[in-house]
Amino acid sequence: MFAAQDRSTGIPPARVHAEKPSLVAIVDDDALMLSALRRLLLPAGFAVETYQSGAALLADANLDQASCVILDARMPEMAGVEVQARLKQRVADIPVIFLSGSADIPIAVAAMREGALDFIQKPFDRDKLIACVRRAVDLHGQVTDDEERRDVLSRLHSLTPREHSVLELVVAGRTCKQIARSLGGSHRTIEVHRHHLMEKMAASTLADLVRMRLLAGDEPIH
Repeated sequence: MFAAQDRSTGIPPARVHAEKPSLVAIVDDDALMLSALRRLLLPAGFAVETYQSGAALLADANLDQASCVILDARMPEMAGVEVQARLKQRVADIPVIFLSGSADIPIAVAAMREGALDFIQKPFDRDKLIACVRRAVDLHGQVTDDEERRDVLSRLHSLTPREHSVLELVVAGRTCKQIARSLGGSHRTIEVHRHHLMEKMAASTLADLVRMRLLAGDEPIH
């Protein structure tokens, strides 16, 4: 049966999609932040559940229905990386996005090593966060594409030996000053190397860089 036409235009009304919106679980001890994230994601077409602690998230019997989890990196009682570890034991393939009030490199590296999709610093760009959540939902349940790994390896091979050395220490969680003490030279020079290697890797954030290096695995890159 054809849909009834609009009497004024003669155009059939748009179909109503019955597909259930993807569920995003948000964990943050700041109630205002939870409210802000809910107001951001609901109009973008996501279903949202909020939790003020990692324990509350993990206690939810319906956790496996979520397509993405947004985790605050620093919370009392149970830190974000601990929640992430327990989450992996429960729902292994769920993408996790970290939010942090500071550019904490060691925490970012630890989170990315455990498989976090991204590590975004507050205050965040609204469009970037929505795009990241969409990517997480799209990736949910999918296996990493071999083509992406080949592309990452090609970029790694474009780095100079010095840039490789800086990369390995950045991924290990070292600051530019610490890297300068390890490799010699000034921290300004190390900052230049880091800038160049991020350009060559097409990494817009530290989280992107860590994810790419981990994706390469133990493949020789020198």
